Amino acid sequence: MNLYKSWSNLLLLISTTCMMGGMMMLKKEWAMMIQFNFIEITSCKMEMTIILDWISLLFLSTVLLISSMVILFSEEYMEHDTFKTRFLLMVLLFVLSMLLLILSPNMMSILLGWDGLGLVSYCLVIYYQNPRSYNAGMLTVLSNRIGDVLILMSIAMLVSKGTWDILSLNMMETTPLITLFIMLAAMTKSAQIPFSAWLPAAMAAPTPVSALVHSSTLVTAGVFLLIRFHNMFLKESMSMILLVSSSLTMFMAGVGATLETDMKKIIALSTLSQLGIMMMALALNLWKLAYFHMITHAMFKSLLFLCAGYIIHNSKNNQDIRKMGSLILPSPLISTSMLVASTALMGFPFLAGFYSKDLILEFSLKSQFFLFSIILMIISFGMTMAYSTRLPFLSLIEEPKTSKSIMMAETPSMKNSIFTLSIMAISTGSLLSWLILPTPMMQTMNLSMKTLGLTLILIGVSISYLLFMTSTKMKSTKKMKKTFLGSMWFLPMMSTTPFTKNLLKIMKFKMSELGWTEMIGAQGIHQNIKNHAISTSMLQKNSEKIFMSFLILMILMLWL
Repeated sequence: MNLYKSWSNLLLLISTTCMMGGMMMLKKEWAMMIQFNFIEITSCKMEMTIILDWISLLFLSTVLLISSMVILFSEEYMEHDTFKTRFLLMVLLFVLSMLLLILSPNMMSILLGWDGLGLVSYCLVIYYQNPRSYNAGMLTVLSNRIGDVLILMSIAMLVSKGTWDILSLNMMETTPLITLFIMLAAMTKSAQIPFSAWLPAAMAAPTPVSALVHSSTLVTAGVFLLIRFHNMFLKESMSMILLVSSSLTMFMAGVGATLETDMKKIIALSTLSQLGIMMMALALNLWKLAYFHMITHAMFKSLLFLCAGYIIHNSKNNQDIRKMGSLILPSPLISTSMLVASTALMGFPFLAGFYSKDLILEFSLKSQFFLFSIILMIISFGMTMAYSTRLPFLSLIEEPKTSKSIMMAETPSMKNSIFTLSIMAISTGSLLSWLILPTPMMQTMNLSMKTLGLTLILIGVSISYLLFMTSTKMKSTKKMKKTFLGSMWFLPMMSTTPFTKNLLKIMKFKMSELGWTEMIGAQGIHQNIKNHAISTSMLQKNSEKIFMSFLILMILMLWL
């Protein structure tokens, strides 16, 4: 048994244990705190605290299950890669950072996991070491550094509260500035507007990494942090900021995914849209529903990424859905799994997405917030149906417009991982609705509002069919992608252009080695000493002329 399978089995075993522990904690309503005392100097104790409750254990079980399947899938996907062991170690380091973030109830130890996620994600995004990967990696890491700085500032401001413990902070009144910093940090990690540009760019990473990073770990870290701080959204001003940002993010991502042609970017933009739904649920103070949707979304989105990875891997690394098609017969299991993931993403009845998305939709319609946000949400839900239909239709069913892709046989490691996640994408929603919501959460509404979810599915499928007629034409798609709606509202250009062009012109330096850091460092000191030495030398060489000039000047002054 090779290294990949060994780690996959180990993570699967730990995931099963965590799931059983989480179910027991939920049923008994228990929570456990474990403290490790590293060192004690006089009265100062260096302690590491771990919290084991149903929120952390169930989410940890989800992360470990997906990690296990991703590592199993990567055994075949990364077979021809030169540095297979390095890739595995980076994935495991990423999982360790997420584990630290989930199990920490302390802002100081959360920062370790938070920074670890940002650093390892940068290493994974630039894994293929080409200019596109480097640009995407820099955009990713710089966007996430904003959140890191805000977390550091909130930690510094929490000194006045006398605690960094999240459980204590949830029970006390925090200042609005601390709340705002934590909320903005979560928005950077979960790529809400105006920090959305990095998520589609991070698709430069290998596809198994995207299945892990952009379904259940990095992008959901911000959502998980806000779930821990759910009491701070009792203030209406904070809820309003998050509601507006999440509604705009949902709408922008939905329209962008409907016009996109790169398979991985379509799935990335759909992730962005679903993160907007989770943030909107948090803004409405429905933190349990946000947590519920976070877990169900992780299952079907990781499945969708792995299916996309299989198709890309066996289509000569082609990612353009207009050049795909007719893949149902060569690979029936993968095609079926992709259809399951897409229908779960739509919120089709009795699949994983239905149980969480429908409840969030109903509670949003009954909320007291302004109409504009609700209209944007309904349009975004409709767009979800549109791109969720268009993606499998163009890549699996429609005849390819170019030469047919060559599909290889379905390998056991890929089949096993995809089949396991397919089962979870079907059953997770009902299982968690019984566990997390023992008393059924329902809204009494009239028939038209109650059936809005199904109506949106039908409307979205119709829109997808109409857009399909244009999306197969290469030129028309290029024109649409250059428009305001098709290019994420020009956010990628606004995020990168000021740093690559204008800033360098304003600051007038090329690189840090040749710029202001050298002028105030060793080179600057050397140049100053050199200039002083030259002036002193000139004085010494011309001392007679200087003295004579000085004497003549003095005589003239005395005579006058």
